[in-house]
Amino acid sequence: MRSFVEARVRSEQPTLTTERLALRPFSADDAFDVERLAGMREIADTTLNIPHPYPHGGAAEWIKAHEPAWNDGSSATFAIAAKDTAALVGAISLMIKREHRRAELGYWIALKCWNLGYATEASRRLIDFGFEVLGLHRIEARHFLRNPASGQVMKKLGMQPEGVERDWAIKWDRFETLAVYSILEPEWRAARPGR
Repeated sequence: MRSFVEARVRSEQPTLTTERLALRPFSADDAFDVERLAGMREIADTTLNIPHPYPHGGAAEWIKAHEPAWNDGSSATFAIAAKDTAALVGAISLMIKREHRRAELGYWIALKCWNLGYATEASRRLIDFGFEVLGLHRIEARHFLRNPASGQVMKKLGMQPEGVERDWAIKWDRFETLAVYSILEPEWRAARPGR
């Protein structure tokens, strides 16, 4: 099992594929679509760090930060694109704490692509990458308690509920309670088909 440092030194950030999706590094050309899609109020409302309205130029700055973060091992952020059309449908990332061999999974999916299984499909692939390639031991995720759809995604991924963080964050001047889920590498390995 390679560590994250070994994985990134040996290669550029890869493109990962699933049946319907390509998880690829963002490019500067994606900035307009990020601002248009992530900037929708419904997307910002269910995430902690996406602003609304999305500031012009904000996506370009966000995208510029990805390569240095990959290179220093602090995160792996991917564009989620439809394989057949190459259209951007969302974003997904692992925010990595190398010293603890853990990461936090986060994602957003464009509103027009909700309820198509893209969040689960992309997350499953990134979790595989995290354990197989990056050498992680634990991957965790959080969702606003008022957004149970994200909790359903986490359950489908085999993540276990760990508890609730009451009034853990403030979003748009209101306290948000978050539910916490995680999966450990041995649990992921045991659940793999043909293990």
